[in-house]
Amino acid sequence: MPPQLITFLIAASPIFELRGAIPMALGIYNLSPLNAFFWAVLGNILPVIFLLWLLEPLSKYLSHHNYFFNRFFAWLFERTRKNHSRQFEVWGGLALVTFVAIPLPLTGGWSGAVAAFVFDIPFKKALPLISLGVIIAGIIVTLISLSFSVI
Repeated sequence: MPPQLITFLIAASPIFELRGAIPMALGIYNLSPLNAFFWAVLGNILPVIFLLWLLEPLSKYLSHHNYFFNRFFAWLFERTRKNHSRQFEVWGGLALVTFVAIPLPLTGGWSGAVAAFVFDIPFKKALPLISLGVIIAGIIVTLISLSFSVI
C-alpha cells in the first residue's frame, strides 16, 4: 500500500487520528512534512463528515428500538450537557475548535463530531469548526514531530 494511503487510513481511525498518522508518515515512511500533513488532515476530516450526518439518525433509531440505548443516550446527553454546557455557552465555536485542536488522547475530529452532536451544533457550523481544529492539530503535531526528528 502506498504510504499516503496508509497515512490517510490511520488518520481516519478513531484511536490514532492524525496524532498517530503524522509521526508515522514522517518517521517510518519518510513522507515530506507537507505530504504527511495533507494526507493526515484529509483522512481525519473525511470520517467527521459521515459522523455528523449519521450520529443523530443512528441515535434516534437506536433509542426508539432498544431500551438500553434509550437509557444510555438519555444519560449521556444529561451528564455531558450538565457538566460542559457552560463552556460551550461562554466560548461558543471556539470551544469546539480548541477541543479538537489540542493533540491529546480523547480529543480530535471523532470526539469533536460527538461533541457537536451532543451539544446540537448544526452540521453547517460544526464541520468548519471541527475542520479548523483538525488543521490546527495537524500543524501542532507536524511541528512537534519535526522537532523530535531534529534532536
